[in-house]
Amino acid sequence: MSVLIRAARPGDEVELTAMIHELAHFERAAAECTVTEGQLAEALFGLQPTVFGHLAEVDGQAAAGALWFRNFSTWDGRPGIYLEDLFVRPQFRRRGLARELLATLARECLDHGYTRLTWAVLDWNADAIALYDGVGGRPQTEWITYRVSGSQLCELAGRKG
Repeated sequence: MSVLIRAARPGDEVELTAMIHELAHFERAAAECTVTEGQLAEALFGLQPTVFGHLAEVDGQAAAGALWFRNFSTWDGRPGIYLEDLFVRPQFRRRGLARELLATLARECLDHGYTRLTWAVLDWNADAIALYDGVGGRPQTEWITYRVSGSQLCELAGRKG
């Protein structure tokens, strides 16, 4: 088995978009996932990229992907990485691909002077939680994540949805 972990390049948006939809199905939220290949291509490779990605290939097949963006710690005064999605296709699980993608992002942090690698996990995803605990990740239980979207976002902005 040959494994290659590499930065996403134009054309990878096809497999990465498919993986996003597969992840949404796994997370029981397929109906909420509307991203298109064109949107992801623009986000990854447009004039002002807003997301970055890595792809894991096993014997030339797209097996796993990670999508992330830079964040900023006001306390450290340094950037970090927020891992938005990490997905390993079912037939490629238990081969160390998720761990290797996390290690790749850790190296990305160190290579660029970033101080943090952060992500979230659904509280019912026991396999992912075990992996994250195993690589030294620690849940930030004192923080509660909030989100405003849809009609509430429009309302907060003072606009009609």
